[in-house]
Amino acid sequence: MREFLTIERIDPTKRGVVQRLKDFSEIYEPVEPYEASAQSDRCIQCGDPFCLNKCPLHNYIPQWLKAVAEKDLKFAFNLSNEPSPFPEVMGRICPHDRLCEGDCTLNDGHGAITIGSVETFINEEGFKHGMKPFFPGITTDKKVAIIGSGPAGLSAATYLLRSGISVTMYERSDRAGGLLTYGIPGFKLDKKIVERRLGFLVEAGLKLVLNCDVGHDKEFDSIADEHDAVFIGIGATKAKHANLAGEKAVNVHDAMDYLTAIQRKNFGSSYDKKFDFKDLEVVVVGGGDTAMDCVRTAKREGAKNVTCVYRRDAFNMPGSQKEYKNAVEEGVEFSFHASPKEVLLGDNHKAIGVHFTKTLLGAKDSSGRQKMEEVKGSDFNIKADVVIFALGFDPVVPPFLAENGIAVNAWGGIVIDDKFQTSTPGIYAGGDCYRGADLVVTAAYDGREAARAIAKSLLG
Repeated sequence: MREFLTIERIDPTKRGVVQRLKDFSEIYEPVEPYEASAQSDRCIQCGDPFCLNKCPLHNYIPQWLKAVAEKDLKFAFNLSNEPSPFPEVMGRICPHDRLCEGDCTLNDGHGAITIGSVETFINEEGFKHGMKPFFPGITTDKKVAIIGSGPAGLSAATYLLRSGISVTMYERSDRAGGLLTYGIPGFKLDKKIVERRLGFLVEAGLKLVLNCDVGHDKEFDSIADEHDAVFIGIGATKAKHANLAGEKAVNVHDAMDYLTAIQRKNFGSSYDKKFDFKDLEVVVVGGGDTAMDCVRTAKREGAKNVTCVYRRDAFNMPGSQKEYKNAVEEGVEFSFHASPKEVLLGDNHKAIGVHFTKTLLGAKDSSGRQKMEEVKGSDFNIKADVVIFALGFDPVVPPFLAENGIAVNAWGGIVIDDKFQTSTPGIYAGGDCYRGADLVVTAAYDGREAARAIAKSLLG
């Protein structure tokens, strides 16, 4: 260990731009065992590891880096899978530059350890050697229902099944995984990765009910009566809007509608052909990871030109910097310091462009972030055949919440206590439906902690 002076940080190899734009396969090449070992050998084994503390799941990062450096794959695999419900997913999609790698001690001068790629290596290499996450089987007579199969729901299912509790999961879509399946493009997360992890859960005893919209296809109170507890993990899928003139034109779309349609296309399922953007001028408004997913998807779909417009600068983009860099490499154009004011419509009432005003960053507010100010007389237009808004998401508030006494706050988030229990006893919640749109890793944390609270309540 502590070989940071002789071994430098080396990022995982990416497929060439020309090749990767031809498909939706993951862009990062698998890390070789010697590369994972060398990067792990750089760890200085801090007494108070910042990487572990910054990780919402508090993964045993220094410990499994040491195990990889010492070529103890089995120990590393078990350590990786203990606090995390799907580490091979986290290794691919977590914003490591903002979390563990961003707080790595070596990040100041030597380059952070490539924690994400090592985490992926541990699990993929473990799977190659026949390793699987451990489940004891159903050992109790307790039953829990989970509504929603996204990151929070899958995490809750994982830790409930580890406690020997029977789990039935209800998902309104035709495939499980939520955001992992239909929101995150394949070039970041191969869908076979999600299907494999679901397979482990089904093998462990998970009962998966697809195409079931709770409150419509099956009543919530019926589910609650059939189970000892319920966990709600329905995410936040209601798109935020800028409330601009012209934004309801037929060729103006919400980001998640677009990403879902293209993923359905890639699955070979039916999809709305209005989302075929080949040879079109595409403008995406927003600066988060969802916006990056949209622009990079549009490039792969053959758009003539793709422009991402954000009201602040590149440094202040809320998404991962590596995703921004990947988008730049793939030919996406960026226009910063621009705030949308109106969607311009043509004679046929379809969008033909977006009207913007230039902005600048002024004094910092109470949170330490610079305030955005508009520059008078700086208006300009960007031509567009298609406009996508990627401005974030709010929770959807299904009727069954109020009908069952489950309280929500002013913006629709489900109210929970420190045990992740809602205002109705025996009903728990977590993930984006409680936090608002956030990271996959925080949803995974919520699901894990809620499952532990449920297990303690049911089993003592």
